[in-house]
Amino acid sequence: MEQRENEITAKVTVPETATGRRPGSQAGPTVFDLDKVSVYYGAFRAVTDVSMTIHENEITAFIGPSGCGKTTVLRSLNRMNDLIPGARVDGKIRYRGAGLYDVQASPTAVRRRIGMVFQKANPFPKSIYDNIAYGPRINGIRGKSRLDEIVETALRQAALWDEVKDRLGKSGLGLSGGQAQRLCIARTLAVEPDVVLMDEPCSALDPIATGRIEDLMQEIKSKFTIVIVTHNMQQATRVSDRTAFFSVLRNEKPGQSDTRTGVLVEYDRTANIFDNPKDERTQAYVTGRMG
Repeated sequence: MEQRENEITAKVTVPETATGRRPGSQAGPTVFDLDKVSVYYGAFRAVTDVSMTIHENEITAFIGPSGCGKTTVLRSLNRMNDLIPGARVDGKIRYRGAGLYDVQASPTAVRRRIGMVFQKANPFPKSIYDNIAYGPRINGIRGKSRLDEIVETALRQAALWDEVKDRLGKSGLGLSGGQAQRLCIARTLAVEPDVVLMDEPCSALDPIATGRIEDLMQEIKSKFTIVIVTHNMQQATRVSDRTAFFSVLRNEKPGQSDTRTGVLVEYDRTANIFDNPKDERTQAYVTGRMG
């Protein structure tokens, strides 16, 4: 197992320098390349033939109605669907050129490089300090001075340090909703991932807390590649460089059972998706004529 983790880690080494491109500049290196990806839960095909590329140091937003496969595709990017009995992925997902689902790719190693922030903030029932130090400790870091440095750096990256620096020994469960979500982001950043996946991270937050999370995403994208699922189209326009619109394709053939699957309708620069979409379904969704 250790050899396999080393193999996938060697394949996905991140360049020493971040690009830090300005909006509208040329796309950076490809981080994910999806080629005709379909995801199944048992016999049910949740998404069908998704092909797209996701670029370094950009924020990519997945939008679309409920049940269209946005979260399913997001979870496929760090093999979270592996944890669901009967789930499988067809097609090819490459991460920095390495096959994400190749036999030599350890899911554990994949998730160390590709972190996930979930819809509902889920602090561990531990101190704020121990929430952040948990991942580094699992990865073998034990020295207190090094852990102190990691904790402070992660909390600063998550714009939370000034709010909690005097109560690091207090439980993370005592934080407000917005603080708890930023704690979870800091916990993800503490293991120094390459990519941060966010599944509707602001859906339970008030506008002020949402604004702080959005500002945070803009601040950290020079160091991380971010992919976010959101139902909030205004949020997608505010924070993302590119947007993928997913929809539901229904089987309406006479005599056949009603089946549905998620499909990628359109993927482009965010400005193009909202101001000049190429597909009528995209236009109907972003203008509110389709839910």
